[in-house]
Amino acid sequence: MVGGHQPPTVSRARRQFRPYLLSIPATVVLIGILYPFALGVYYTFLNYSATNPAPKFVGLQNYIYVFTDAAFWNSARVTVTFAIAATLLETVLGIGIALLLNRSSLIGKIFEKVLILPLMIAPVIAAVMWKLMFNPQFGVLNYMFGLGSTFDFLNADRALWSVVLVDAWIYTPFVAILVLAGVRSLPKEPFEASAVDGANWFYVFRRLMLPMMWPYILVAVIFRFMDCLKIFDIIYVLTSGGPGDATKSMQVGAYIQSVLNFNYSMGSTYMFLLWIIIYVVANQLVKLLNKAQARAAGSEG
Repeated sequence: MVGGHQPPTVSRARRQFRPYLLSIPATVVLIGILYPFALGVYYTFLNYSATNPAPKFVGLQNYIYVFTDAAFWNSARVTVTFAIAATLLETVLGIGIALLLNRSSLIGKIFEKVLILPLMIAPVIAAVMWKLMFNPQFGVLNYMFGLGSTFDFLNADRALWSVVLVDAWIYTPFVAILVLAGVRSLPKEPFEASAVDGANWFYVFRRLMLPMMWPYILVAVIFRFMDCLKIFDIIYVLTSGGPGDATKSMQVGAYIQSVLNFNYSMGSTYMFLLWIIIYVVANQLVKLLNKAQARAAGSEG
């Protein structure tokens, strides 16, 4: 450079070393994730517990015990039932709310701002609040609906569905916000053309809006279904897994085994099997999402 300083040159060794330097934070995070995971999987092959601080390798004994234990299959049933029911309810309500909010009105704009309030409350705090409202003696719900002091929302027959209700109250706004963003991003030309042709609302929704909204709906379903499979905090605050085993999910079962019974290997086995379930389900849902995106883009035959 004439009349000035030459720009500093970067040595070849420094250029070659820079990618490795930049990858150090990601490597540290990866190790921080994989090491506890690998350690937990390793524990599933031991008989590690508080009463046995010198564990020994037992092979597949923990898995054999779990698969022959009725309590495990009950926890798996509770987990899957809750995940399907909560995700389905939140998706249906979320789509309905999104369609209502998409209509420009003063009430809709106000409700849109209020909609996110449940998401701003910690799930544990929300569960405590709902547990007080569910109380048969002084709960506000029994008073509002005239159910009397003998109706118990958290008994063995209704506890799981009450938990589903609380989860839907907290997370339906999440689904509604995702779907609403999808609705507002849709092209307007097809809907204007259908209005000119005199198509009714249901036909437009079923033939135009729903196919184009499907990728956004699947994104919400993927997030909510995986999160529901991992449910712990709401269930534990409301019922602690009871009455009996009515709401004992796999997460709650793992907590009871590891923290209350001090059987770390058995708790790790529960969690590893839950991870396998979530991985398989998430993989299939992502494949379905990819197909829906390709279909919406018109690139699938």
